[in-house]
Amino acid sequence: MTENLKQQTQQTQQSRPTPATQPATVLVTAASGKSGHRVAERLAEHGVTVRAGSRTGEVPFDWEDESTWGPALRGADAAYVTYYPDLAGPGAVDAMRRFGRLAAEGGVRRLVLLSGRGEPEAVRAEDALREAGVPLTVVRAAFFAQNFSEGAFAGGVLDGEIPFPAGDTAEPFLDLEDLADVVVTVLLDDGHEGLTHELTGPRLLTFHDVAAELSAATGRRIEYVPVSGDDYVAMLQESGFPAEDALWLTELFTMLMDGRNAHPTDGVQRVLGRAPGDFSAFAKDAAASGAWSA
Repeated sequence: MTENLKQQTQQTQQSRPTPATQPATVLVTAASGKSGHRVAERLAEHGVTVRAGSRTGEVPFDWEDESTWGPALRGADAAYVTYYPDLAGPGAVDAMRRFGRLAAEGGVRRLVLLSGRGEPEAVRAEDALREAGVPLTVVRAAFFAQNFSEGAFAGGVLDGEIPFPAGDTAEPFLDLEDLADVVVTVLLDDGHEGLTHELTGPRLLTFHDVAAELSAATGRRIEYVPVSGDDYVAMLQESGFPAEDALWLTELFTMLMDGRNAHPTDGVQRVLGRAPGDFSAFAKDAAASGAWSA
């Protein structure tokens, strides 16, 4: 996050009134994840007791082990829900339905769910979580800018080639710092229950554009390499993905890059009262922090 955005965020935090319904204890279901650790850190700065759920942490939480869900929810006023591996994935709808019931039984008063833009199966999972009746806010996010520094594309940046089946389709990449600020706001402030916030960055970039931005930030030549769906499936299998998972991921990516999400939204502006961070600022900050120094 740039220094200017940090100052804006700090001013927002300092000026925010404390609602009578602000949760005292929040479960973060994947507190070691890319968005989860950012949300957990911000909540702690606000004096909120954070239940940092993870498969190996002090608060055990594993989407593949339902016996961990109830104990993690016990005593929580609210929860930030991020489903692994993806809310559009197999099993997500049933998991959300069961998790929602446990949350309602445990007295949870507010849920914030991370979802994806343009994913019909994710919408089904959203609806399943909503069935339990716990007030829900959905945050639908664009592709994360940090996927190039902390996620699936980081290795490609280091190698100088980013292979992906996106063609020339553009995407309004979202800075995870903005996502975390939005999630914390809707967790702590009243008035967001029942809403869906669709979050993007401020402008569209193709993967060719991204490669150019990353080249400028790192001082190294980085290229985007368009590949077919079949080739991407093969690449994922070669890197260790089971065939079924490789096919499902490729089909998901191909669908999301068909142009359905090729438009920015004003979601960040509406929630935070400021513009979202630009990809170029993310790239410069990530390079300065040593994200691609290996």
